Amino acid sequence: MAANDDDESTAVIVGVLAGIMLAVVAVVYGAGAGKAVKPAAAPVVAQRVDEPEVAPVGEALVKVFFAVDSATLAVVDSEGVVVKTIEVLKLQPKAIVLLSGFHDPSGDAAHNAALARARAEAVRDALVAGGVEPQRVKLRKPESTVGSGSPEEGRRVEIRVQ
Repeated sequence: MAANDDDESTAVIVGVLAGIMLAVVAVVYGAGAGKAVKPAAAPVVAQRVDEPEVAPVGEALVKVFFAVDSATLAVVDSEGVVVKTIEVLKLQPKAIVLLSGFHDPSGDAAHNAALARARAEAVRDALVAGGVEPQRVKLRKPESTVGSGSPEEGRRVEIRVQ
């Protein structure tokens, strides 16, 4: 009888763990669609220090906008960005994805630069999680917006496939 109790206890534990795993997967993959959810951490591939910085070419494929003082990418935004970027990459198998994070000139420059980089990294992580090869994604140094653009223009990441 003790063996049956152990089997039942093991089955209950396995069932609880499976339920927790399914709940996590549901949250990550859209159960909270439309809510701001940070994408699951993807493997980080740093650009080598001795590589020259890649200059942007042409118009941005997509501009991703963020809330004030936030680097959280909304699930809805990440899904559209990933799909559109992958479609273009399929047509250009040797192209790279260049991400440029922006910030406005107001406030603390160091905080703004770190925030712009975190936003670009959030977009990179969503692209890699969606199937873009990490070695095809390059990050530019954070850039400051100047001129009379709207505040939203300073809270963006531009995606270029080149």
